[in-house]
Amino acid sequence: MKAWLDDIPNEGLIYYRSAFNAERLLPTTPKAIGEVLVSKSYEFIKPKQIREGLGRLLGIGVLLAEGDEHRRQRKLLMPAFQFRHIKDLYPVFWMKSAEMVTALSKTNSVPNASGTSPIISIIDWVSRCTLDIIGVAGMGQDFDAIQNPDGDLSTTYRTISSPSSATRILNVIAIVVPMWILRRLPIKRNEDMIHAIRTIKSTSRNLIRSKNEKLAAGANTDTDILSVAITSGGFSEDDLVNQLMTFLAAGHETTASAMAWAVYLLCRHPEIQSRLREEVREQLPSISDGSSVTSQQIDNVHYLSAVCNEVLRLYPPVPMTLRQASKDTTIAGHFVPKDTTVFIPIWAINVNKAMWGDDAEEFNPERWMAPGQANSGGAESNYAMTTFLHGPRSCIGQAFAQAEFKCLLAAIVGKFELEATDLDTPLDIVGGVTQKPKGGVPVRLKEVPGW
Repeated sequence: MKAWLDDIPNEGLIYYRSAFNAERLLPTTPKAIGEVLVSKSYEFIKPKQIREGLGRLLGIGVLLAEGDEHRRQRKLLMPAFQFRHIKDLYPVFWMKSAEMVTALSKTNSVPNASGTSPIISIIDWVSRCTLDIIGVAGMGQDFDAIQNPDGDLSTTYRTISSPSSATRILNVIAIVVPMWILRRLPIKRNEDMIHAIRTIKSTSRNLIRSKNEKLAAGANTDTDILSVAITSGGFSEDDLVNQLMTFLAAGHETTASAMAWAVYLLCRHPEIQSRLREEVREQLPSISDGSSVTSQQIDNVHYLSAVCNEVLRLYPPVPMTLRQASKDTTIAGHFVPKDTTVFIPIWAINVNKAMWGDDAEEFNPERWMAPGQANSGGAESNYAMTTFLHGPRSCIGQAFAQAEFKCLLAAIVGKFELEATDLDTPLDIVGGVTQKPKGGVPVRLKEVPGW
């Protein structure tokens, strides 16, 4: 896809045929991308196979709802994602990040059988931390996954998010075989999913009923996602289960994926890692003294924001998405018949040379540091960065995720020097809910004194 965007002359759209000769369109210019994602966003819906495939795990919440139902859900949930609320969550993000780093320090202090420091799977630790964060900030419940990696919810998500050959084969077959047939195949993946969905739904219902009791007693004034959803009066209990399924999965998997890529890139670029550590230590309190942070403190570490933005540009946790025309329409002046599938190549857009220049594929946080480029990275179009999409269907949790990402990365890099165990072997990218490096970026941690 990247080569197509770079090399094929076009007028905003590329027509191609995908697996099984299916016709697809690829928008390539800011105008075309903007029409699909913004000005005509409700004319381009998620295809049925995507909604059915993801809905089983994520529920039909705000992520998968369409049309007027999506508008309604997003409006009701938006108060929980306003920046005035997100800025009050930075101390939660920092507290949980500090808890994770403290636990990592203890684990790292115990040498392995050969007498060297242990090899750490960062993505496993961060997944548990982000699960705790979405629990506290999203539902008012600490799942304690950092301290208890074998808890029901943590184990469930670890099982179903681990890529397997069976998953990849099923994803291909799903293009032509109805989902209801695939779900009835007697294979372990389906058994795992059935167990996972049962656990997630049960946990969600328990959280909802507990929160309802607190709200009824008048003892709870929280503005977490669940409280906002309940007090809106616009969701039944089943609706609320769907929303919690969405935020539990998407709310921790995506940031964990971003952190894995951040660690990978910082290991490949130790000079950037060193500079980031210096700036974090100069501007933020040590996690060792129990101090909290404010949103202003974190956001004022400009190099931290630059590194996070560049990671999200190069390795968006969700590298692509699909849309389908719900009626006859146009893109960039070209007629698009109803039911036409449109492929949004998030990663390819993010590294497109026409939008980002000749160094589009390079890890260069400096592009975000020049005056006036903190939000654009120097790209001329807002649509050059599509990691969180744009418009009415953009990620409702973007500000939440970015703040969480910055706190996590600052805490880990501030405390440790990260060294990957193998940078010579070509990297394999695998996908479950999100794309991540195969093996989770195993690293050795060297605690850096003085912070």
